[in-house]
Amino acid sequence: MPQESPQQVVEHLFRHESGKMIAVLTRVFGTHNLSMAEDVVQEAFLKAAQTWRYDQLPDNPAAWLMRVAKNKAIDIIRRQHTYRLYSEELAHHLQAQANEAVSIAEQLFLDTEIADSQLRMIFTCCHPSLKEEDQIALTLKTISGFSTAEIARALVTNETVIQKRLYRAKQFLKEEQIKLEIPTGAQLTERLEIVYAVLYLLFNEGYNSGKEDELIRRDLCVEAMRLALLLTQHPAGNQPATFALLSLMCFQASRFESRMGENNTIILLQHQDRNTWSKELIEKGFQFLTHSSQGQTLTIYHIESAIAAEHCMTDTFENTNWERMLYLYDLLLEMKPTPLVQLNRAIVLAQMKQPQQAIRDIWNIDDVNKLLTSQYLFSAVLGDLYTQVGDGNNARKYLTQAHDLTTSLAEKKLIQEKIKHAEQIHLN
Repeated sequence: MPQESPQQVVEHLFRHESGKMIAVLTRVFGTHNLSMAEDVVQEAFLKAAQTWRYDQLPDNPAAWLMRVAKNKAIDIIRRQHTYRLYSEELAHHLQAQANEAVSIAEQLFLDTEIADSQLRMIFTCCHPSLKEEDQIALTLKTISGFSTAEIARALVTNETVIQKRLYRAKQFLKEEQIKLEIPTGAQLTERLEIVYAVLYLLFNEGYNSGKEDELIRRDLCVEAMRLALLLTQHPAGNQPATFALLSLMCFQASRFESRMGENNTIILLQHQDRNTWSKELIEKGFQFLTHSSQGQTLTIYHIESAIAAEHCMTDTFENTNWERMLYLYDLLLEMKPTPLVQLNRAIVLAQMKQPQQAIRDIWNIDDVNKLLTSQYLFSAVLGDLYTQVGDGNNARKYLTQAHDLTTSLAEKKLIQEKIKHAEQIHLN
């Protein structure tokens, strides 16, 4: 493999190291100075790009960047003695003497403190007073090192919208003087639920991307998994639900290589080559699922992971234990009575040779007509079910509706093939 250029190294490190640096610097300067922390990180990477272009790369580029950021932070502390510029963690030390504040700041750059700062930043980005879309944008920007353009592409919107979300979130942190801290007690439980929801949405957006030309956004999935793993490594996040969520992600990610064929075509689960599924990720999925069984709590992530595990336990699609799957979906429906869960349960019924019942169950979903005209998946599944019962007219109607609703070229291509099949049924 060709050696990476200094610019490529800088770009790679920005994605993987900038979040750590921002987290530590925000702990030094306070959340009200998040923009200052981001500026310091930008300066460190700019210096790297300029220095490494002419000199040899340092033995440990990540450590080099962190040292530059630390030195810049300490320089600011020594030059600025106004305590309002810093977090409460350092402010009262500055009032005594700058050297003591510098000593504390240096301690925050230790490896254990860096991990702790990252977790604090995750909980801060997922503050319950922020809107969900702001939480996701802020998480991707400050923790994951995504650019505004990348976030816009990932969330299928434009940069102006993302800029507004980020500005709104940062203003909230600044005006409300939100502390960079890990909640305790009931607040920790509440905040963890929000963190799980954000990581779950982040992974799902990558797994079923809304992008026109890219069905799978692996960078989003990998980032969601990285943050979930980070949670497991801290006492505050070392919870059964965290391991269940990470387990679910592992099972789903194990199928990456089998989901897409040549020419950007989708390979459905029943046609996937299971030999291409990642055995390593499946093994990790079962390890995390076993770990999640400790304790008395059963969450939606436990059940969803168990559902994904069922697919990994059988050698063929036909041998799937559909009775077990139906039982799991019934459990999930009790805890998460959403239209999407009802839709997936109907799919299981169809696999159990009950397509007519599956169709009836879909029509019983609340506001199903609105869902059929706004979310392609509902029309696509209903069209499939009508195909199964030989109703080519309705099959063609709902598949065409799904085709018009989806933005994914790969999905459109798959649905076009299904429409052709439905037309054959209609003609016969």
